[in-house]
Amino acid sequence: MEVSVLNIQGQETGRKVALNDAIYAIEPNDHAIYLDVKLIMANQRQGTAKAKERSEVSGSTRKLGRQKGGGGARRGDINSPVLVGGGRVFGPQPRDYGFKLNKKVRQLARKSALSYKAQENAIVVVDEITIDTPKTKKFVEIINNLKVAGKKTLFVLPGADKVVYLSARNIERVDVIAASALNTYKVLNADVMVVAEGALSVIDANLTK
Repeated sequence: MEVSVLNIQGQETGRKVALNDAIYAIEPNDHAIYLDVKLIMANQRQGTAKAKERSEVSGSTRKLGRQKGGGGARRGDINSPVLVGGGRVFGPQPRDYGFKLNKKVRQLARKSALSYKAQENAIVVVDEITIDTPKTKKFVEIINNLKVAGKKTLFVLPGADKVVYLSARNIERVDVIAASALNTYKVLNADVMVVAEGALSVIDANLTK
């Protein structure tokens, strides 16, 4: 699959770049995508929810009433879960929500997501994405030139670029990411991907090794 290469003015450079069919033209695997997105979202959970159980509640251990003859359940001390202010039975405890997912499955999920974007013609390749000084106005001009304004757009760079990141961070529905950090959720969450030409080789290296 070949895609025309544009510059940041939105003009064609006269060159085309071939997208790797092993990454951008496979039969998408929806289950692999589901598992990878589930893992990404699970890893974002703090897992710090905590409720005090009976042994952790502050209160006297004095026996409240006689064992028999009270006409009710034997509820023990004031920390009993059946009393207001008592401990909670089987309450949430701090935990890690992550789970193991094989590397090949995660790679398949990213390839599937990129193949969906290629099928939708939602991949725009530019020769480079560079800005001299952090300036939101300049980045808005790039977005308008590429005709992706108003769309949820993911800009993929060959590497981390603080100037580009600072220029884009205040713009709604725009995200900037390094190619090495590209994941399934980011790809699927965007309406269109704007990929720097240099980032394609990084993506190929990560998904074909």
